[in-house]
Amino acid sequence: MRRASALVPILYIVFLMLPIYWLLNMSFKTTNEILGGFSPFPREFTLDNYIAIFTDPTWYNGYIDSLIYVAINTVLSVAVALPAAYAFSRYRFLGDKHLFFWLLTNRMAPPAVFALPFLQLYSAIGLFDTHIAVALAHCLFNIPLAVWILEGFMSGVPREIDETAYIDGYSFPKFFVKIFMPLIASGIGVTAFFCFMFSWVEMLLAKTLTSVEAKPIVAVMTRTASTSGYELGLLAAAGVLTIIPGAIVIWFVRNYIAKGFALGRV
Repeated sequence: MRRASALVPILYIVFLMLPIYWLLNMSFKTTNEILGGFSPFPREFTLDNYIAIFTDPTWYNGYIDSLIYVAINTVLSVAVALPAAYAFSRYRFLGDKHLFFWLLTNRMAPPAVFALPFLQLYSAIGLFDTHIAVALAHCLFNIPLAVWILEGFMSGVPREIDETAYIDGYSFPKFFVKIFMPLIASGIGVTAFFCFMFSWVEMLLAKTLTSVEAKPIVAVMTRTASTSGYELGLLAAAGVLTIIPGAIVIWFVRNYIAKGFALGRV
């Protein structure tokens, strides 16, 4: 019975890792070998797909552009959500619950609804094809999520801490940065993780609002078609490299994520 219980999570992990292994396996094959038939290992091991990515400016610039707007979005979303979440957790005002729900409805809306309005707006004000354009567009979805997560963590901090800090002579900015934020560090880590991941994997807005200067990696990956079809090995290698930033972020915030599932609204 115990062996069967231990076998279930092992099989589940293998099932989850299988697509990642297959993507890695494809990245070391040529497109002809991939289309030629099933093989659990590369018959002719090749690094040409990775070499093509690291030697072509279009590819590695796509990764850099993606990291830039994702970093901008994560910082903006967390910075805006922190005071907003504090207000929702500490104060009661007319329509607060309705406003909180309205924020969540923005998060639930599909990005396709906002693609055309953002495109026209950014083209009119000269922000089209810039990193800040994509970052601001993603804020529409990430800020409500960040407020919702952070409010759950902040509500778990006793109000007496705020009052004690004020009695000790702390100004609100000093109290918020030096006392309150360290208490919700796990919540900030979880929030930054989810903001990063949404912005990193979102494709529609990133592709619609960029053209040349800030073209993200997701847009580059959709332009690998040739006269013979898609370059599957190259796409697989790009997919492997796309997973790496998310894996690195998960590694650094893994402890915060565990606390988030235990204490916050995750």
